[in-house]
Amino acid sequence: MTSPSNAHPSSHYAGAKNWLLGHRKRLAVLVSGRGSNLQALYQSASAHGFAIDWLIVSNQKESYGLAWALEHGLSTQLLNHRDFDSREAFDQALADQLKAFEPDLVVLAGFMRVLSPAFFARFQGLMINIHPSLLPSYPGLQTHRRALQDGVAFHGATVHSVTPELDHGPIVAQAVVGVHAEDDEYVLSARVLEMEHRLLPMATWALLRGDLQLQKGRWLLTRSQSNLPQELQFSQCLVHPLLNANPI
Repeated sequence: MTSPSNAHPSSHYAGAKNWLLGHRKRLAVLVSGRGSNLQALYQSASAHGFAIDWLIVSNQKESYGLAWALEHGLSTQLLNHRDFDSREAFDQALADQLKAFEPDLVVLAGFMRVLSPAFFARFQGLMINIHPSLLPSYPGLQTHRRALQDGVAFHGATVHSVTPELDHGPIVAQAVVGVHAEDDEYVLSARVLEMEHRLLPMATWALLRGDLQLQKGRWLLTRSQSNLPQELQFSQCLVHPLLNANPI
């Protein structure tokens, strides 16, 4: 896998549509369900004219995200985990698919599988995941329900590097939303998802541009993005507008 740490100088993206001009990127996106974050990535890439070769992999044949990708002419691969005798066999097949594609970046966008250490031993490269909580709080499932049960004032989403430990790894960026007294988990989930659709494209493009470097376990912005549109400028933290309009 190509590391973006030695990616193109800023002159290659002097304008909004120039940052990938002549430099196609290969992006693998892993989905299990509806694929709304995949759609957000695709729509952002299309809006800015980014040159992307896509591979969409799902472990669920019922995945709407996989069906959506097919409808939009993206390369897809179904690896139904139920067709494999073991977790390790599935992970080996997934690693084979990714190795063959040679992506510049792998994005886990609602991919509901825990990858084994054997997978990471075979597939060394840059992978990110988007998780619906402010990690390290609430790793795993039912994050919105657990946040409401604990009575937290703030919740959100995290893009982080994928490591063998579930929902750990260096944090790339986070988005923060307020939690209100009238919220249930569905209302809170919708507010978080709205921010996920901003957070994941912003972080993904920054990594593919090579604007971020991992230093002492932290992802840091290492060059100016002042020549980019605001929605493409990287921020380690996005804040939901309601936090400004209706402070808690």
